[in-house]
Amino acid sequence: MGGRASTPVLTVLLCLGLCWSLWNQVQAGTPPKPSIWAEPGPVVTKGSPVTIWCQGSLRAEVYHLYKERVSIPVETETPQDSSNKTSFSIESMSSHTAGLFHCAYRTSRKGWSERSDPLPLVVTGAYSAPSLSAHPGPVVASGGNVSLWCSSEVTSGTSHSLKEGGANSPQQMELRIHNGRWQAVFPVVPVNTSHGGTYRCYGSPSSYPYVWSQPSDPLHLEVTGVYREPSLSAQPGSLVLSGDNLTLQCLSEAGVDRFALTRDEGLTPLQHLHGQHSPDFPLGHVDHTHRGQYRCYGGYNLSHVWSTPSAPLDILIAGMYKKPSLSAQPGPSVSRGENVTLQCRSEIWSDTFHLSKEGSPAPPQLLRLQDTAAPFQANFTIGPLTSDHEGTYRCYSSHSTSPYLLSLPSDPLELRVSASHSKDYTVENLIRMGVACMILLILGILLFEAWHNPRRS
Repeated sequence: MGGRASTPVLTVLLCLGLCWSLWNQVQAGTPPKPSIWAEPGPVVTKGSPVTIWCQGSLRAEVYHLYKERVSIPVETETPQDSSNKTSFSIESMSSHTAGLFHCAYRTSRKGWSERSDPLPLVVTGAYSAPSLSAHPGPVVASGGNVSLWCSSEVTSGTSHSLKEGGANSPQQMELRIHNGRWQAVFPVVPVNTSHGGTYRCYGSPSSYPYVWSQPSDPLHLEVTGVYREPSLSAQPGSLVLSGDNLTLQCLSEAGVDRFALTRDEGLTPLQHLHGQHSPDFPLGHVDHTHRGQYRCYGGYNLSHVWSTPSAPLDILIAGMYKKPSLSAQPGPSVSRGENVTLQCRSEIWSDTFHLSKEGSPAPPQLLRLQDTAAPFQANFTIGPLTSDHEGTYRCYSSHSTSPYLLSLPSDPLELRVSASHSKDYTVENLIRMGVACMILLILGILLFEAWHNPRRS
């Protein structure tokens, strides 16, 4: 029995001995690895101050700062006020102070810790700034593709792309010769909302990887197609005379507090989206420079994320050429239900004609001539006519080479819709039927009298 009773006690003693041995190994082992970081950040402008922080243990007696390729510590600091970290200050950053840093600390019982992870400390401003561009353009739909191109004067080196406010480290790409220039291409595929923001790029030679150029000018990458599309309208209308006032209004879903207006530049990709807090865009007294196709976007706060673009709105500027003439065939007074042809005729060469009705929110009707030989005229057929077609019409001429620049308006033509001839014919038919009935009635009376009064022999 005594042997069996001593077994649990022996087991406990063995466990205690093992735990004590492990504890001694832990106590005798290497102190935990410290952490290292820079304030205000690891990318510092030339001449600016920076502080390197090393965080280790409350038992640390001294901290060392090491720089790559230097065998001895470059700085030694003692923690103050029983803190578990200390700082190393660089009053003015230069190409000599840039590099890859580590730190370590020593305790009285465990000795030196292992070195921290590396801290790349970069100085900028040593070379001239590169240029940064987006291809096909800086405004890209969500899910689309875009590439950032950094062109540098630094040769045989590296290009670095950095997003302002981004938590990620700078992207790095090797500089290669493209079209006779040293460039690096940073693909962004596919684009999502997190990619919207402000980017800059730098260049650095391969022999001094932590000495960078001045930053490029900022590039604002705008992401569209995230929210529902707004609607765009023009006041007083999309067709205006040169010199008139024009305001474009962008109406979006509730909560949208930023609006942007763009004008189509043909094949050139959209270059920017400058937002404002008001949905109204006063263009003032317009001239030929305001012509074109407009769209608007809606967004929230100060982000670089926008809605799907509105449907396009064509702004037509009239008053550029001599006015055409407008006539109606068979005439300006037409019966309801019939058709009328409004003929717009120009004395100068024109291949496009526009017909508008005063007070109508609809855009002008457009006809383009297939045969551009004289006479220069277009026939607009309207019908079957109703009372809604009544009103004042004008027409304009233009050239297909300048589709948004129109002539002066024609003289007004007042179109009147009268009662239908079919109703008039009904009344006349009723009269005819009444006369016929009276004649039949008289004939009936005569026959009746003849029947009851036979002729004498």
